[in-house]
Amino acid sequence: MSYTKSVLQQDEQIVMMGRLHWIIYHRAIWYLIVGVILLLLEYKYSDEEAVLVATAAVFGALTLISAIHAWFIRWITEVAVTDKRIIYKRGFINRHTLEMNMDKVATVDVEQSILGRLLNYGTIYVRGTGLGIEPLRRIERPIELRNAIVAK
Repeated sequence: MSYTKSVLQQDEQIVMMGRLHWIIYHRAIWYLIVGVILLLLEYKYSDEEAVLVATAAVFGALTLISAIHAWFIRWITEVAVTDKRIIYKRGFINRHTLEMNMDKVATVDVEQSILGRLLNYGTIYVRGTGLGIEPLRRIERPIELRNAIVAK
């Protein structure tokens, strides 16, 4: 059971679940691309098989470790908009949660880079009447999530 579902109050409904965008796999993708380019160059210009094996092992391990780390971060992070509040949770054993009641939300801002616009991800700033929730970075479909928050 997800954290969000376990903390729902009576008569509270989930309006939208947000999640981290696949762009968090960028390091793993970068390691894979660099590794493949190096392997192609080494295959063409080097006769040393040991160099090819070492490059494949190093960049394969870096790619795998980075992909597993990004998957884990994506798996343990929850962003939910309910009809009563916004819930943000990250962490597995060391859990960090933030909640804000909808009546305390003053503004919701979305920041997207050019790449963020093209791939549909961005940073959401939820500001309340006091403090706001920390920036929610690399959220997929940020405009839809903002609309779900402000449509209260």
